[in-house]
Amino acid sequence: MLSTRALRAHLLAAGLAGTVATSREESLRSYRLFAARDPRVMLGLDPQGHWGEGDLLRLMAERCGVSGDPSYRSGPDVIDPERTLSGLEAFAARLGEVARRRAPVLFGTGHPHRLLGFYAALADALSAVGCLVLTPAQGRCVDITTRFGLRTHILDYVRGVALVRERGLPGTGRETGAHSHSPLPVRTVLEGAVEGGWPLPELVVGDHGWVCGAGQLGIEAIGLADTDDPALFVGEAEGQVSVAVPLDDAVRSDYYRPLTRYVLNRASLSR
Repeated sequence: MLSTRALRAHLLAAGLAGTVATSREESLRSYRLFAARDPRVMLGLDPQGHWGEGDLLRLMAERCGVSGDPSYRSGPDVIDPERTLSGLEAFAARLGEVARRRAPVLFGTGHPHRLLGFYAALADALSAVGCLVLTPAQGRCVDITTRFGLRTHILDYVRGVALVRERGLPGTGRETGAHSHSPLPVRTVLEGAVEGGWPLPELVVGDHGWVCGAGQLGIEAIGLADTDDPALFVGEAEGQVSVAVPLDDAVRSDYYRPLTRYVLNRASLSR
């Protein structure tokens, strides 16, 4: 069993917390765009309150541990590992509760190259205890606006985890997919669930638009978020997102394996 102390050391050594690869410039740019309600960083969230750049910086200092000094404009950003550990505890608690109720759950990621294995292991564990891991609307088209213009993507599932692929590219069933911030995929999945007679998820687990898009629709959602993803933390502060775990979401995929073991143990899902 991985101890909290050992996981803390791993978070720092792997760059998941402590000094992270996300730069201060990237984080501040996201806060500026969020304050302007730019859809590229809203991730499907429609905040109830006014969030200016200063408000967001204070929130992210509180929730993630980034520097709250507005004069710090460039250089590396920082995540407090204690906040990551606290977030993982809350994340595991929600998984454990879903497992006890054998409730339907949906997993989705906009970071398939990095986080697919993390979510897939959780999906496997919940399925093993009797939870229905939902996979509706597979193969359905989703038109997503990207920096290259409007692109048609295809919904797919790998080991129970939803992701999108650009149409016309090979790889159905392979562990690849497109990086996406859009909430449109989760909306499409939920529409497909209703049309196909699937139950709606009682919990959505993921990142980016999967979490904020579900939370905005009133479905409980938990996820992982970097310092340049203020939407999840605003959603958590306002009650649309149940848990937002601060960590670097783009390190090597194998660096998330200790987190998987830790969360499964804390959720009483270890086998």
